[in-house]
Amino acid sequence: MPERPSPPERPTAPARRRPRADALRNRGRLLAEADAVFREEGTGASLEGIARRAGVAIGTLYGHFPTRAALIAALLEQRTAELFAHGEELAEGGDPGRALAEWVRAVVRHAAAYQGLTEQLAAGAAELSESCAELTALCDGFTERARAAGVLRGDTTGADLFTLMNAAAWSREHDTPEQADRLLDLALTGMLTTAPPQTLA
Repeated sequence: MPERPSPPERPTAPARRRPRADALRNRGRLLAEADAVFREEGTGASLEGIARRAGVAIGTLYGHFPTRAALIAALLEQRTAELFAHGEELAEGGDPGRALAEWVRAVVRHAAAYQGLTEQLAAGAAELSESCAELTALCDGFTERARAAGVLRGDTTGADLFTLMNAAAWSREHDTPEQADRLLDLALTGMLTTAPPQTLA
């Protein structure tokens, strides 16, 4: 009886190439210049100007970061990871009211890293949607734990906290950090049934 023919071998996928050293250098320069420009001018700053400062063509910038939101997401990657790690540490603490207050303040500082970032995060760009979803989940978790512990007014929702954080981040961008912190202290005092820790000067 003739042997059954062996199935044809599947072609192996080509090994993924490592980025070239000059491409990595270009990406690093673009991120460094974008960080400097966004701090000076906000997230609406000219991308052509960022490319020029980095010494590359605008096509090179778009090759690494196809959209403005992709560039912002890359800039925020480490900062966002640190924020979520801090949130997970707070969630494991024993005081739900204190944890919620500190989480709100941490998110406000994060959202005010660059002028205009609050609007970018609220716009819901696909490049930022994953971190926004995780942010929402953490916020809901802090709200539920504080409400279950009886230290948060029962009618306070996660949406209330998001509105507060957006308002405080906007105030931090357009007014002063001190005014934003005062707003948070006043609002959290109204939401929490125990006095929240005051913002450190």
